[in-house]
Amino acid sequence: NAGFGLYGALEDVPIEEARRQFEVNLFGLARLTQLVLPQMRAQRDGYVINVSSMGGKIWEPLGSWYHASKFAVEGLSDSLRVEVAEFGIKVVIIQPGSIRSEWSGIAADQLEATSANTAYAGQAKIIGAALRAVNRMPLASGPEVVAEAIAKAVQSPKPRTRYVVGGGARG
Repeated sequence: NAGFGLYGALEDVPIEEARRQFEVNLFGLARLTQLVLPQMRAQRDGYVINVSSMGGKIWEPLGSWYHASKFAVEGLSDSLRVEVAEFGIKVVIIQPGSIRSEWSGIAADQLEATSANTAYAGQAKIIGAALRAVNRMPLASGPEVVAEAIAKAVQSPKPRTRYVVGGGARG
C-alpha cells in the first residue's frame, strides 16, 4: 500500500485526520509487517517492500502530515532492515516521484476542503493547482515504474536499500 496524501495546513487539519494519515501510511504497513515476519524468520528469507515517496525525503508547504508519515516509513524501514538482517530478511524502500494516478487529485481535493477558506487560502490555491497538474506534467511516470522497481528488488539476492523511481524523484 502506497498510502494517501493528507494535505492542508497543520493548523487546519483535525488531529483525527492526522492520525488517520499515520494509520494508513505507517501503522497499517507496520502491522502487516508484524504478521509476515514470523514466517519469514522461520524460512530465513523474505522481502519487506515498503512504498514511501520522494515525500519521505523532501517537504512541501501544506503537506506536513503526509511528509511526516513518509519520513516515518523511511525511519521504520531503516531500523527494521538492521533488526531482521540476521534472519535473511531484506527490507527495501521504494521512493516514487510523480506518478500518474488519482493520488494527486484526491490530495488536492482534501487540501481545498481543509484550507481553501482559512488563513492559508493563498497557499492552498497554489499547492492545489500544482497537485492537480501532476498528471499532465511530462515528467510524470506511469505506475508501471513502481511495479518494475518492486520486481527488480525481489529478484535480487542483495537488493538496494532504496529504489528511486518516477519523474522528479531524484530531484
